Amino acid sequence: MKNQIQLGLLIITLAAFLLLGYNVYLRETTPPTQSYSTFLLELRQGNIAKVHLRGAEITGTDRIGRAFSSYSPDLGGLLPLLQEQEVEISAEPAAETGTITFFKVLLPISILYALWLIFHRRKLGQRSGLGLGERSRFTPVHSQRVTFADVAGIAEAKVELQEIIEFLKLPEKYSKLGAKLPKGVLLQGPPGTGKTLLAKAIAGEASVSFFSLGGSDFVEMFVGVGASRVRELFAEAKKSAPCIIFIDEIDAIGGKRSGNASSGASDEREQTLNALLVEMDGFSSDEVVIVVAATNRPDVLDPALLRPGRFDRQITIGLPDLKGRSKILQVHAQNVAVDPETDLTTIARSIPGFSGADIANLVNEAALMAGRHNKASIEMDDFEEAKDKIIMGIARKSIVVSEQDRRITAYHEAGHAIVGLMLDETDPLHKITIIPRGRAMGVTQQLPLDDRHTYSQTYLLNRIKTLLGGRAAESLVFNRLTTGASNDINIATDIASRIVCEWGMSEAIGPVAFRHEQEGFLQEGGQFKPYSEMTAQRLDQEVNRILHDCYETTYELLNQHNKFLHKFAEVLLLNETMDAEEADIVFRSYLREQEMERRLCGIRSEHPTP
Repeated sequence: MKNQIQLGLLIITLAAFLLLGYNVYLRETTPPTQSYSTFLLELRQGNIAKVHLRGAEITGTDRIGRAFSSYSPDLGGLLPLLQEQEVEISAEPAAETGTITFFKVLLPISILYALWLIFHRRKLGQRSGLGLGERSRFTPVHSQRVTFADVAGIAEAKVELQEIIEFLKLPEKYSKLGAKLPKGVLLQGPPGTGKTLLAKAIAGEASVSFFSLGGSDFVEMFVGVGASRVRELFAEAKKSAPCIIFIDEIDAIGGKRSGNASSGASDEREQTLNALLVEMDGFSSDEVVIVVAATNRPDVLDPALLRPGRFDRQITIGLPDLKGRSKILQVHAQNVAVDPETDLTTIARSIPGFSGADIANLVNEAALMAGRHNKASIEMDDFEEAKDKIIMGIARKSIVVSEQDRRITAYHEAGHAIVGLMLDETDPLHKITIIPRGRAMGVTQQLPLDDRHTYSQTYLLNRIKTLLGGRAAESLVFNRLTTGASNDINIATDIASRIVCEWGMSEAIGPVAFRHEQEGFLQEGGQFKPYSEMTAQRLDQEVNRILHDCYETTYELLNQHNKFLHKFAEVLLLNETMDAEEADIVFRSYLREQEMERRLCGIRSEHPTP
């Protein structure tokens, strides 16, 4: 910047000298001035040979060749006199003023300097990571203060981070004991679990500066830009210490290094990672700067980034459990008008697998539903409708469905529901509908009462039977098959394959894992154990056996309760949607009828008709 100022002053000085020289040149080349009266006297005596008119200015020569200049206040009266004396006349527009002349000379020079300055700063921006007009890309975020009170459902993570906050508040308390400040905290977990919010809460609780940016902010097509930006970020952070640097989606720059970069992009990414590794190692004990990073792909991060001394703490933030979902609902419900009669615990129980972001979306959708129906507060029905919209899709009530397809859908969903009601170790029914939602013509929704972390073999087999209940009901009642069971078959096949190949639950194969799947927020896809073609054939046969046995059992169960299947389907055709309470009423009514029939059969057997 100092060199730029010096160069600018030099250019302005040169421009001033040029302008001064131009004025001197004009003064030396300008002829002597005479009064207009003298000019008229010379003109009438015939001493003027030629004149040149530049606006009201007059220059010319007399008969003996002497130059002169004058100024005419009345050009209209002068021209006839010039013509009368047969003077040679030439003319041009009025001369520019001194100010216009100044800008005419200085403006082109200023434009050239401005263009050079823009080009030079853009070039510097590519080297240093700064754009035109930026003082620094990285400045602390001064937004609304976020604390742990705004974060719910991840109690274990908050406890783990309390020590970090103590370090930021009272670093001398730990330095006296010889403890070193953790340099980095890696928050890993599925999308929407609150990693970014948690990082902001750390800064809010400790009342320190907070630098927030994404991993993609470092990546550019120009090699060296990302590394320069990393150095600039840490330089700014050290000036603002104590502070927190938050890098979201760090896997964009922290991926494993291949060692044989084949493109400029990968080379740039590796240089950026190297700069980050060096900067995280370069903290001194008196620089209270903590790097907090978030990712949902920890499996792709470079091992050098995860070693102690860089990211000392690795905290996994999973999906909230029932208690966590209730607390998250309470936090978001504070910002909307919720009816006092609404049971948030019941809603939390009905949304297993929802992340914090999903729950926030649910509350917002429920508020929109209540507004659409002109309600003063959000009621339980609004939450249910919003949940169905999120899980099952928008109800396509305008679609035209033939009566035959409607009956097939009703029996299909009734088959799912009845098998789920009849078998043990299955998730309770939550809702059955034959109203098309999303791409499905009907939906049978089962939700667990509690969060499941392990699954028994009986539960998995009964899950397969419940999935195949729709296809079995269609075959039993209509003696035909449709494409409506395609998704059910895909899920059932996947469960059967994992029973055999991953969980070792097949007696014919034994406790051997031929496929190891990485679940959750880690990399999708499996690592397969090599095996022979004969083993592959045995695995396929065992998967087919499980599916075939489950289907036969399901078919016999529905055939045994054929009357209940027809009754359930007719009620579903009439109401189109049934909740758990309505399904339980129909089920209990059927059980009472069965009990009455057994008693009548017993009475008839004791007293046969003569």
